[in-house]
Amino acid sequence: MASGPHFVFHAHDDHGFVASFTSSMPAHLAHWFLVREQFEPVPGEPGLFRLAEPERDGPRRTRQAVQDLRRHGYAVHADQAFDPAASAGPPIPTRPNGLMERRSRLAQAAASRSPQRGPAPTASPPAARPIPPTPALAPTVHPTASATGRSR
Repeated sequence: MASGPHFVFHAHDDHGFVASFTSSMPAHLAHWFLVREQFEPVPGEPGLFRLAEPERDGPRRTRQAVQDLRRHGYAVHADQAFDPAASAGPPIPTRPNGLMERRSRLAQAAASRSPQRGPAPTASPPAARPIPPTPALAPTVHPTASATGRSR
């Protein structure tokens, strides 16, 4: 890929959030990517794309498009407002000593026994199950003709 940017994102007075591509990017491929990022071609302005429905969180969606194209390995130039690397995200609320509290909870959980497991194992092996005695073999008795009441 070329050393210059492949895509350029900025704010436009008439069209809102716009993107264009440079000559180092094939037009059909740039069109394919920008349409999938919810940009549409601007009529009468070849190579210029505007964000569809910019009133629906346009700055965030533009930043997301910049980030997605960079993940695909393309060089992207963007205004500072649309550059995820240059603009700071929203502040994340943190609790004082939150990391220490979390580590303490993890240590306590690791030291205790899970309620999903059975009772704790004992030091002695389980008692052997008694084996029932083998029954004694009874002698086989063959009935005789006189015992069955039949005659030959």
